[in-house]
Amino acid sequence: MDTVNRTLTGRCHCGAIGYTMPADVVHNCLCHCSDCRRHAGAPMVAWAMVPAEAVSIRGEPATYVSSEHGRRLFCRDCGTGLFYRNEHMLPGMLDIQTGTLDDPGALPPTAHIQTAEEVAWMEDAHALPRFTRYPAP
Repeated sequence: MDTVNRTLTGRCHCGAIGYTMPADVVHNCLCHCSDCRRHAGAPMVAWAMVPAEAVSIRGEPATYVSSEHGRRLFCRDCGTGLFYRNEHMLPGMLDIQTGTLDDPGALPPTAHIQTAEEVAWMEDAHALPRFTRYPAP
C-alpha cells in the first residue's frame, strides 16, 4: 500500500473534533499498557505516531494529564479519546487512536507493544467464537 503523500481523516463520536493525518506513520501499534487500557476502557488501544505538525485538527480537544509527562486529548462533548502527547519522551510527535479514523482498516497495526501489561486472556482472544452481528440470546 502506497502511503506517501496520502492522508487519512478521522473524528470523535459526536463529530465535534475532526482531524487529517498523513498515512505515512512513524509506527502503528496495539498498546496493552494499563494507562491506555484504563483510559479507553478497552483491553488494548491502536495508535499511530506522526509528527504533530503533520496533523490538522478541527475543534478544540480537552487535555487530561495522565502521568508526569503524558497528555491525553479527548472530546469534551462525547468523551472519545483521540490523541496522546509526551513531549519528554517523544518530542514533536503525536499518537492518534486509529480506531477513530473514518476508515480504521486503512492503517493496520504492525506490532503489539507494552505486552508485559497485557490482559492474560488477550493471548487467546483470536480463538473466541465470532459473530457478524450481536448473537441472539
